[in-house]
Amino acid sequence: ENFIPPYDCTVYELLRASGGVLLGKCDMDEFAMGSTNENTALGDTKNPWDITKVTGGSSGGSAAVVASGQAIFALGSDTGGSIRLPSSFCGVSGIKPTYSAVSRYGLVAFASSLDQIGPIARDARDAAIILDEIVKYDNRDSTSVMVETGYLKNLTDNIKGMKIGIDMSHYDGLNDEIKQAVFAALDVYKDLGCEIVDLSFSHNEIALSAYYIISSAEASSNLARFDGVNYGMRIQGDDIIDTYTQTRSKGFGREVKRRIMLGTFVLSSGYYDAYYKKALRARSVIKNNYDDAFKKCDIVISPTAVSGAFERGRKTQSPTEVYLADIYTVTANIAGIPAMSIPCGFTKDNLPIGLQIAANSYNEQKILNAAHAYQNAADYHTNKPGILKQV
Repeated sequence: ENFIPPYDCTVYELLRASGGVLLGKCDMDEFAMGSTNENTALGDTKNPWDITKVTGGSSGGSAAVVASGQAIFALGSDTGGSIRLPSSFCGVSGIKPTYSAVSRYGLVAFASSLDQIGPIARDARDAAIILDEIVKYDNRDSTSVMVETGYLKNLTDNIKGMKIGIDMSHYDGLNDEIKQAVFAALDVYKDLGCEIVDLSFSHNEIALSAYYIISSAEASSNLARFDGVNYGMRIQGDDIIDTYTQTRSKGFGREVKRRIMLGTFVLSSGYYDAYYKKALRARSVIKNNYDDAFKKCDIVISPTAVSGAFERGRKTQSPTEVYLADIYTVTANIAGIPAMSIPCGFTKDNLPIGLQIAANSYNEQKILNAAHAYQNAADYHTNKPGILKQV
């Protein structure tokens, strides 16, 4: 509260220099830790489609302002699905770029090897416009690389011959509404001349566990800087240790504390090999699986989430149940590849359903083309409340 950043982040500088009209900041889960946008000091953000439902998180406010028409686009940060999950729940188009494509300078770190900034927009075309402005090399970010852009210029809806990979095990036990919407989208792609390729990932059962171990371990390290000494909240104690303890106890929310404790545990003596080191090996398996998959196909399609948006407050007492919402999204962050969520239908309660499109590193153009082609063919934004028709 009352903290004013002493400098701007790179993406803000780039958008302002390009003539973007920047309106303000959106609500989000504290330190981007959450899948519902309910772990926030400001209350939770309501879903524009149904205010009794969550927006998804962590960038729930960003998705809500785009879905409700308050902004043409917004930015989010994605560590395990924080752009794509709220995009799915709010019926908008959000893309997590390849790790290192967008500068993280000025982004408050959650898990430094997973975090990535990206746009949430009305459709693939708008997302391409924003990506063209923010995918730039930045020597202030040690992970930043030079990437060839021109996403809007190269945007096309002619994707005939594109090979689409699907892993049928993703659909075992999946909600029928979600399954039918994704399969209907695949039928649209077949009509567009795409070829469906069967995949079989060996990492499906280990990905979520690996993600929460790696991300929590990095969060434990990153959030150690919030000690009340240099900036932010400070609760004066009897000595320096008491000051640390009181500041962090009152300054961090419940979910953030949970993840710091989990991360500290898996990094501690006697548990490092059993958990953290094993999670890093799992990360290599996931990356290798995607490398092999992209030798057979151009993109991989899956659901974004296991359901449409659920009731606010329903899962706040069950952290594990909330973590399971990220089951389809975390692998892209672990592998460092780009992935996007676009609307592909509606539940019986008229809540949006998200389709996830992933591609190999620095192949955002394939994702944008696939999304653009589908959105033109399906005309998803016509006659649906809350989704703005492209002008």
